[in-house]
Amino acid sequence: MKITVKLFAGFRDNRFKVADQDYPEASTVGDILTALDINGPELGVALINGRHVLPDHVMMDGQTLSLFPKVGGG
Repeated sequence: MKITVKLFAGFRDNRFKVADQDYPEASTVGDILTALDINGPELGVALINGRHVLPDHVMMDGQTLSLFPKVGGG
């Protein structure tokens, strides 16, 4: 299935900004994080078509997944 993945902030380092990628049917957000070598604790927010989802959410063909890292600072 084809998923549009959008990466933000530090997730773009040595990766991409936006990419249309193929993933197996019934892939979860967590599966995509693993494929991108992003550790779960690094994830701040995951959005599918603008709605907040958890890593166990099953993706569907044609969706857009936006991934934001946790924000730190002080």
